Amino acid sequence: MRGKLRGQLPGPPMTIRVLDNHLIDQIAAGEVIERPASIVKELVENSLDAGARSIEVEIEAGGVRLTRVRDDGAGIPADELALALSRHATSKINAASDLAAITTLGFRGEALPSIASVSRFEIVSRHVGAERAASVTVDAGSIGGVAPAAHPPGTTVEVRDLFYNLPARRKFLRSEVTEQGHIVRLVERLALSRDDVAFRLRHGSRTLLDAPALSGSGTVADRLARIVGREFVERSLEVDHSAGPVRISGWIGTPAAARATTDLQFWFVNGRAVRDRLLMNAVRLGFRDVLYSGRQPSYVLYLDIDPELVDVNAHPQKLEVRFRDSRQIHDFVFRAVERQLAGTRPGNSVVPPAWNGQVHTTTPLALHGAQGASPSGTWALSENLSGVREAFNGSEAEPGAPPSAQPLGEALAQIHGIYILAQNDHGLVLVDMHAAHERVLYEKLKAQQGPAATQLLLAPITVTLKVDELDALLAQRDAWLAAGFDVERLAPDTLIVRAVPALLPREDVAALVRDVIGGVSEDGASHHLDGASDRLLGTIACRSAIHAHRRLTLPEMNALLRQMEQTPRADQCNHGRPTWTQVTLEELDRMFLRGR
Repeated sequence: MRGKLRGQLPGPPMTIRVLDNHLIDQIAAGEVIERPASIVKELVENSLDAGARSIEVEIEAGGVRLTRVRDDGAGIPADELALALSRHATSKINAASDLAAITTLGFRGEALPSIASVSRFEIVSRHVGAERAASVTVDAGSIGGVAPAAHPPGTTVEVRDLFYNLPARRKFLRSEVTEQGHIVRLVERLALSRDDVAFRLRHGSRTLLDAPALSGSGTVADRLARIVGREFVERSLEVDHSAGPVRISGWIGTPAAARATTDLQFWFVNGRAVRDRLLMNAVRLGFRDVLYSGRQPSYVLYLDIDPELVDVNAHPQKLEVRFRDSRQIHDFVFRAVERQLAGTRPGNSVVPPAWNGQVHTTTPLALHGAQGASPSGTWALSENLSGVREAFNGSEAEPGAPPSAQPLGEALAQIHGIYILAQNDHGLVLVDMHAAHERVLYEKLKAQQGPAATQLLLAPITVTLKVDELDALLAQRDAWLAAGFDVERLAPDTLIVRAVPALLPREDVAALVRDVIGGVSEDGASHHLDGASDRLLGTIACRSAIHAHRRLTLPEMNALLRQMEQTPRADQCNHGRPTWTQVTLEELDRMFLRGR
């Protein structure tokens, strides 16, 4: 018999009937309960809403065989225990108007009946002030009677054999290790949401997470390190910024703490863990000037906002929220992150941006630049590099100035025409001169008011491009004009350039213009800068900065170091690569076995 053909009309309509409650619960469970981690989320959030100060989660077989959540919260009165297992039974809202200002984590009353409909379920609870506890068991939606039980004040919910009555759902679960990993990540998020609550996650006899409540003897940094690791704490910047009814606080990792994945990105809105795209995008834009292509920022951030200005009832699992004024929230978060990262420059860094705690041996050093004037034909900063030499002459530290005035120290030499070797109070400093100068030029271009200074070419330059490339360029003509270019189409595939930014060196201008044009097109897909103007300025800075094998004098090297110390975000070039690193005296001693 042939199967149903694609596009074939359906048969006559079937009789409409009301679904039984058990089937309704199982359908609802498909939205609320995706995997064992979903159960942990719903139960722990109930515990937090009940005022718990200690929550313990136990799992077996990745939570499939057993998930048990025990808390010391307010508990449930015995006469309400069976009612708590009814659909849409909740103590957290009373009227539709309550949805406009929800302050609890749960509110729909769907979690317990949904979980109980797809598992072997037991809840034991003792209400504060009650003399004894009560329990109710549920087997695949069939609710038993209320029975007396022994239990301290609080609640324990035990979920066994998840999806045992829905084998089609159960076969889509992953391995025990994978499901366990989802639970660990979830409990980490929940623990980060409330530092006044103790969390413990156990698998059999092993403790997977132990985060005691923050007390007088502990510190926020210690508890944060227990959850996300000491490395993040040591490589993070604290954020705390308010504007009217909105406040952002928490920690953002320095650009050096960027990761290949988004596994260390935590957002909390009024204490609720969310994975909201608007907030995540705002942080990504805040990092746009300092992240290497493909890297992801790390952060733990909290947004406190008037509950009436945010809708948490926008997603079945409450992972996304809607803001009444999403544009303002996006801009508020973006500016707060960008402002904090502007201070990532030498002297303000948490740790040297390229340092990873390891010592690498290299080929013997070829030292240059300690003999005074630049050789003939080289590119002197005093002539072509945007006033860096002049800035050095005007900003050189006074004799006897404190070490903090020159965190990058004094230049000693140039290594292979690529790196500047300097000495400060902590040891040796290595600077990638191209990356450093690129950041200095880029920030200078961004800070300029109005159109950039231009230099009129004695003879206009023509550049041949593909027709579509020229179309794309002219679509951004305003950005090119603002950057100091005077460009116009001469033919379908020909661009004429009459003026270029005064910043560009006076060498082969035609080749450099082609390089900038090609660079903007090439960087369009890979460059993290979002605006066409920023991409253009970043490319100009990259193409204009000193390149490898340029011989610099010691004054020119020191000029660049001083400029770095005064330039925002100078720890990274505008592509996000590190510009400098520190090798401490202690590391040097270990390399040479001093003191052994």
